[in-house]
Amino acid sequence: MTTSDSGKDVTTLHIAQNPEADELLGRSPLAALVGMLLDQQVPMEWAFTGPYTLAERMGSDDLDAGRIAAYDPDAFTELFTAKPALHRYPGSMAKRVQQLCQYLVAEYGGDASAVWRDAANGADLLDRLKALPGFGTQKAQIFLALLGKQLGVRPPGWREAAGPYGEAGSHRSVADITGPESLVEVRAYKQEAKAAAKKAKAAKKPGTPRKK
Repeated sequence: MTTSDSGKDVTTLHIAQNPEADELLGRSPLAALVGMLLDQQVPMEWAFTGPYTLAERMGSDDLDAGRIAAYDPDAFTELFTAKPALHRYPGSMAKRVQQLCQYLVAEYGGDASAVWRDAANGADLLDRLKALPGFGTQKAQIFLALLGKQLGVRPPGWREAAGPYGEAGSHRSVADITGPESLVEVRAYKQEAKAAAKKAKAAKKPGTPRKK
């Protein structure tokens, strides 16, 4: 049991909005990592339900990095493409998940929690997360914020390393989802940020050059 930013004890996450899927995310470091990896170009709930569905299709109640790393690539892709698909781009995401697990096996003995267990500080943890296949800076910072805000992983300087996603009371990412209401707030923030980015991009677009 851990403590959230609000001071409340947290025993499970509420990102997938599915009790079984969220329970798995809360107890399985690998499931949480895989959910974060899948969180792009699909609704957050879809992405974070993926680890639970994958575990079910593999006939298990959890994910195993060693087993996934050694899985036949074509057969593993079929687990993602079977209806309902695990992602909008099931083939490419199956490959990324397998690459992530192969990295975890090679660098951490297949133990996902070892990525953060003995991190010296927030900057060290951020570097470890950024080194994971499929994790860019933004994704690494969001996951670092999730670890700190909801899973009790708080090395010195974790908020600073997580950037704006580490701010207390924010509603910027999955790190801030603790139920249906906060999910709505995070989704609204994402839509506003996307609209602002689109507007800024349009403003920078050069006009038609004048003829000399």
